[in-house]
Amino acid sequence: MKLFYRQFGEGQPVIILHGLFGLSDNWVSIGKRIATKFAVYLPDLRNHGQSSHSSTFNYPAMTDDLLEFIEEHNLTNPILTGHSMGGKVAMNFALDHPTMLAQLIVIDISPRRYPARSMHSDIINAMLSVNLSDVTSRNQVEALLQKSLSDNRIRQFILKNLYYRAPHKLDWRPNLAAINDNLVEIFDGITTGRTFNKPATFIRGGLSDYITTDDEILIRKMFLLAQIKTIPSATHWVHADAPMELCRLLSASLGKECTMDQ
Repeated sequence: MKLFYRQFGEGQPVIILHGLFGLSDNWVSIGKRIATKFAVYLPDLRNHGQSSHSSTFNYPAMTDDLLEFIEEHNLTNPILTGHSMGGKVAMNFALDHPTMLAQLIVIDISPRRYPARSMHSDIINAMLSVNLSDVTSRNQVEALLQKSLSDNRIRQFILKNLYYRAPHKLDWRPNLAAINDNLVEIFDGITTGRTFNKPATFIRGGLSDYITTDDEILIRKMFLLAQIKTIPSATHWVHADAPMELCRLLSASLGKECTMDQ
């Protein structure tokens, strides 16, 4: 499947994969900062953003999409980065195609299987509950979402998925039906005897429970050179909570200074 993407800069390729309900736009600010030295690629994963929709939505399919993306753009020795669901895609790819990557950077996710979290179903139900044929503005949609999503940060994150498919006709970019039907697969763990023996950095939010002490053991069994770093002030939404600290850690892994004036 061909993926929509944004590209900034020139040099060694860096690919950044967004998380569930995200899109490439979430990473433009950090991507531009990294692009002072690298060619940064920000794809929309399948069923997200401006990429194509499919009823198939699982990690093998998204890993194959990424392989096609790398081959199509002739990317050599890319540095692969992913947050949350995108981090699971990145880990799967690294274990399946270790020789294709220079290094791996994973943001606040581990290889284990996660129990279903009601937040994700709540988000889908809230988005589906909005009758888009009755609204003409973002503000109207936000007011309707506020009834079921009290967290303003989550509402703003979700509203990035709203677009005008025609004048005064709003729609959601994600394929909500496919995501809802396959949500259990997104919580799936990685079960493989393969290992990744190249540089790997795992960055976790200190206020998040996505990477636990037990997860550290699992990470180091699969990613033999893994370093695990923590941003104490960040929740799972690391890039939103602590963009400066995240940029610094990413830049340290990439061997460059972080520029915050883009």
